[in-house]
Amino acid sequence: MGQTLMRRILSDEWGKPLSIVAFSRDEEKQWEMKKEFKDKRIKYQIGDVRRYNDVVMAIRHADYVINTAALKQVPNCEYFPYQAMLTNCIGVHNIIKAVQSIKPKPLKVITISTDKACKPVNAYGISKALQEKLIIAANLSTTSTHFLAARYGNVLMSRGSVIPLFLEQIKAGGPVTVTHPDMTRFLLTLDVAVDTVMEALMYGQGGDIYIPICKSAMVTDLADVLIGDKSIEVILTGIRPGEKIDEILVSEEERHRTFRHGNYYVIHSPLQDGNIGKLDKEYCSRDHLLPKERLWAFLVDSRVL
Repeated sequence: MGQTLMRRILSDEWGKPLSIVAFSRDEEKQWEMKKEFKDKRIKYQIGDVRRYNDVVMAIRHADYVINTAALKQVPNCEYFPYQAMLTNCIGVHNIIKAVQSIKPKPLKVITISTDKACKPVNAYGISKALQEKLIIAANLSTTSTHFLAARYGNVLMSRGSVIPLFLEQIKAGGPVTVTHPDMTRFLLTLDVAVDTVMEALMYGQGGDIYIPICKSAMVTDLADVLIGDKSIEVILTGIRPGEKIDEILVSEEERHRTFRHGNYYVIHSPLQDGNIGKLDKEYCSRDHLLPKERLWAFLVDSRVL
């Protein structure tokens, strides 16, 4: 996500930034980015979103802040929920507190959320749901900065996601492991994820949550399409700690505050009055499943196959 976001920003398609700060605690990834991106506008800063002073140093001259930091592996967050809270909640709290302390203030701050924050049942989703609440409430403390979020599902080929795992298992000759035969997931490309972030930054208001209208599929169909005509076994391993069968991007409770904006749904803040949404039902991954032939075409168009 970070590299794709950087590549798109450097293309100047949304305007020409004077400078860009790449802030993370991962020295190796920053080194890889330095080798790929030679643009002198980029400033690399080592630090941790969990440390308030580091955050202040990173954003003190920023007009826009994009928070992609996350502890996001569902089982890891189940075993280490406190660590999930530190990155996903305290980290965002540090950003909000830093914005309140600096002048001039950023125009907009956006954080990246997940479908697992909607009716959460796992530590990752709970921490991200609280992150959204922190962002929404932050708008009550200042009128100078708009705080908002982008919420979406599985990003194709992102680190730790299901498709790279399946492709690795297929390359090794199998078996391909699926946790449950009924499992469904939303799917979107990295570019659509980045488009969602930038759409929110350009058009969003304080407290908005932007959600891309995207594809979804049965995970078993995804495995079958990736395997193709190869003789590879698919085995069921059981649901991992914290996993859900289906994912939801807009809940029944949120649909009353949800509006259509082009290729996106926008959930308006529950802390503002007068928002009567127009979404007829919650937005669930099971309700928009691609048949196998369309799933294959989608993966080809997305350059996965």
